[in-house]
Amino acid sequence: MARSKSKAMPTFKSTTELVDFFDTHDLGDYWESLPEAKLDIDIRKRRHLVAIDEKLMKRVSEIAKSKRMPAERLINRWLEEKVLNTP
Repeated sequence: MARSKSKAMPTFKSTTELVDFFDTHDLGDYWESLPEAKLDIDIRKRRHLVAIDEKLMKRVSEIAKSKRMPAERLINRWLEEKVLNTP
């Protein structure tokens, strides 16, 4: 029977110790010692890309910068206001 080449995982006192360790060691050497990860992913939220005129986007970016927010958030806020206030 073939023996596993995976090494035993050392114990760490902090996340920083763990990160520092794997900065200098190969994660693959410890693969079989790692716990199985289970991820619960909600993929229902979607993003849609739309084309915006270059001059308009420049102005939107300027306004967003003056408000200290990303242009994407500002555009979404404006669209939400417009849609919610339209009968």
